[in-house]
Amino acid sequence: MQQKMGALQTICEAYLAAPSQLTLSKLKLAYIAAHLQYEKIAAFQFGPAETQLLDIYANYSGGLDYDFSSVGELTGFSIDTINIENNIATGNYNLVGLTRNSFYSQGFPALNYLIFEPKALDRFAVNPAGRAKYIRDVVSRLKGLIDQVAGDWTTYRADFVSNTKTNVGSPIGNLVNQLAYQLDLIKGPRIGWPFGKQSGGIVFANKTEAYYAGISAALAVENLSALKELYTGASSGKGLSDYLVALNRAALNDEVTAQFDVSIAALQSIPDPMSAAFTTEPAKVEAAYKEVQKLLTLLKTDVASATGVQITFTDNDGD
Repeated sequence: MQQKMGALQTICEAYLAAPSQLTLSKLKLAYIAAHLQYEKIAAFQFGPAETQLLDIYANYSGGLDYDFSSVGELTGFSIDTINIENNIATGNYNLVGLTRNSFYSQGFPALNYLIFEPKALDRFAVNPAGRAKYIRDVVSRLKGLIDQVAGDWTTYRADFVSNTKTNVGSPIGNLVNQLAYQLDLIKGPRIGWPFGKQSGGIVFANKTEAYYAGISAALAVENLSALKELYTGASSGKGLSDYLVALNRAALNDEVTAQFDVSIAALQSIPDPMSAAFTTEPAKVEAAYKEVQKLLTLLKTDVASATGVQITFTDNDGD
């Protein structure tokens, strides 16, 4: 992740120094590479990442407990374009503030708008210095958070490895909770909410993750694939899957592993942009939603029970 952010920052500086279709195209590719990479570490939101509130500042999803029924509400993977443009115009903003306006105006969501919005290049004609400063500040802020977390993991690693308990806050407890939480995000903010599962079937296409880049489905696939790799330990013999086998729950492990594969395949069938697929391929979206829901139930109930882990987060729509 550090490498991807370093590359993104370098290419961003080249773009800001000479905004053009060519430099913007290169920046878009760097952004996509970094955002896809972020999905691979999304489940490690504990320890140093939790201390830095990495996921809140880097890729805010709105959590799991907000009403998702109004176009104007900042919910799910919304992007606060109004506040972003106001920040650029006034030069008065606080990216370390613990406010929803702050969360929705930085990180990958803000960069997604600033880089991929159809008029992104044209907007430099107005207040180019202010726009360049804001983009630079958002990238620098994101890179700084990643660098801090990566650095702190070198110390935290020893504590993570040595603690073999399963209580709240333990490494195993955190891993199982994050697996379930990330699946809840796929079921909710990534797919279910914008698809209309909490709004009477009304689609909110612009609230999909990375809406302007149009890579929502790819991000969801990357996220779920990374969760499977975490669960299986990348077939190293050291995954949670192996832990279940050691607990004489091999049948449950087989069921979970198979459901991972089914769910990933279902997500892969959804074409990008997912925002369009909500209306052009609703059957595929519905199928993926249901398969992820099955996987979530297995992780959140059966795996948590088998490993003696307490699920410590709640949502407002059940499983």
